[in-house]
Amino acid sequence: MASKLITYAELKAHSTKESLYVLLHEKVYDVTKFIDEHPGGDEVILAEAGRDATEAFEDVGHSDEARALLKDMYIGDFEKTDELKTKGPSSSSSQSNAVNTAVEQGSNLMYFVPLAMLGAYFAWRYYSSGSI
Repeated sequence: MASKLITYAELKAHSTKESLYVLLHEKVYDVTKFIDEHPGGDEVILAEAGRDATEAFEDVGHSDEARALLKDMYIGDFEKTDELKTKGPSSSSSQSNAVNTAVEQGSNLMYFVPLAMLGAYFAWRYYSSGSI
């Protein structure tokens, strides 16, 4: 049995919570029934609706169990068009750059906030007692 070809127009037409298709590795999956069960929340999947979500899917590092769930949601292969070219393994998106920047800023805060609190504690001890 030949697999169904899903066009870009069909992919875009199914980009709401009521009917959601996701494109991963040039294959299209209907994740509508799974969206409420997704551990990362529905916003994460909805953000990738109507485009190639392969990079975002791989960046998260989904488990083998998550990948096994995809088999039951598979509906067909993606028909590549000029409207949406699937991303190759070496492409980078501005969204993943934004995520990397946010993680980096969060890591910096995790370092400086405790250090500032420690400095404030010693300053308080020094000024309240006159010595350390």
